[in-house]
Amino acid sequence: MFTFFSVFINFKCCRTFANIQASKENIAMESIHEDPNFVSLREYYCYKLQIRDNDESWLLHFARLLQQYIVDQYMKLETQRLDFYRLQQEEIRREFLKGIIDALKSGKSQACNVGQRIILTPSFIGGSRNMRCKYMDVMTLVQKYGKSDIFLTMTCNPNWPEIKEYLIDKEERQNRSDLLVRVFHAKLEQLKNELLKKCIFGEVATYTYVIEYQKRGLPHAHFLLILKSKFKMYTPEKYDKIVCAEIPNKEKNEHLYNLVIKRILHGPCGSLDPTGVCMRKNGTCKNNFSKNFCEETIQTLNAYPEYRRRDDGVQIKIKSALLDNRWVVPYNPYLLAKFDCNLNVEICSIIKAVKYIYKYIYKGHDRTNFCVVNNKLDSEIDEIKQYVSARWVSPPEAACRIFRF
Repeated sequence: MFTFFSVFINFKCCRTFANIQASKENIAMESIHEDPNFVSLREYYCYKLQIRDNDESWLLHFARLLQQYIVDQYMKLETQRLDFYRLQQEEIRREFLKGIIDALKSGKSQACNVGQRIILTPSFIGGSRNMRCKYMDVMTLVQKYGKSDIFLTMTCNPNWPEIKEYLIDKEERQNRSDLLVRVFHAKLEQLKNELLKKCIFGEVATYTYVIEYQKRGLPHAHFLLILKSKFKMYTPEKYDKIVCAEIPNKEKNEHLYNLVIKRILHGPCGSLDPTGVCMRKNGTCKNNFSKNFCEETIQTLNAYPEYRRRDDGVQIKIKSALLDNRWVVPYNPYLLAKFDCNLNVEICSIIKAVKYIYKYIYKGHDRTNFCVVNNKLDSEIDEIKQYVSARWVSPPEAACRIFRF
């Protein structure tokens, strides 16, 4: 009881100190303070979430309360930043709504509404304008360097040894959002080193990637790579050197064989399991599994080629169902063996997939939004309020933002 009471006092002190710090700052944008005795709101909570040896504080081991604590503190930080934009509307309107053309581009059809819009600028990370600007930036890269060559998705593995090392007895991994994002960030930097410096797929001309935070899942990253002209892949034979969609030989590489079974196999779903989470209402898999057997890789008119999936008789029993090469998610053997996580690698075979893929990775936050339209001519459109009312923040995303990853 004494320990819990001490921690409760510690929580109260944390909030009191943070509120004092927030009141001293008139703006929410993070800046370098001239006085070394003060830190920003983000820096303080980042300090509180650090992992220390022989730390007497139980803040990081409060299970679900830690998740709530991280989200609450980030919401305080994000609200402070949004208040800054709300207070700067005079400067923002001067920049965005300079004339009639700008007003019409913003969706204004009534002259009386010009200047009555509260704008969330592109500098705010995660906002709709920010995502639109990033999408236009990467489309400019496509215009200069050509279509994407490789689409790679990496998902955090909660069973990484680096995560297990810092868990206490009976502690659940999903309750340590701070630890998950730290390890995932480190693994992501390793992956970038493999792709951009070691050039395992060839020299990269340009690239873009985003990190998504699932509501009930783990953080995952989407990479789009554009290779230099002499390293581009034009034939199915070159596709096979990078992407594999078959179960490996257990005798030759048992480690890779076990990883494919554990991480890469999809399903069972469809007729083998109609209750699968990937099933649509019409009874089909949203990922279009199972695939067809194919003796060699074929370049198709779709976004991705049909990879080689030979009918070699190898079957794996998963949930009382026998799965073969038709259920293998395309992967790269080297990256899978190195990172031990769900790591999907696809070849972007045609130019038609460019717009869809880039719009997919820059779609922004998952959200549900509705509004009641006011027909009065003097109604105000508040982009900040629209952003907040549809916002969903998961503990991993909040921790990642606090750590400034």
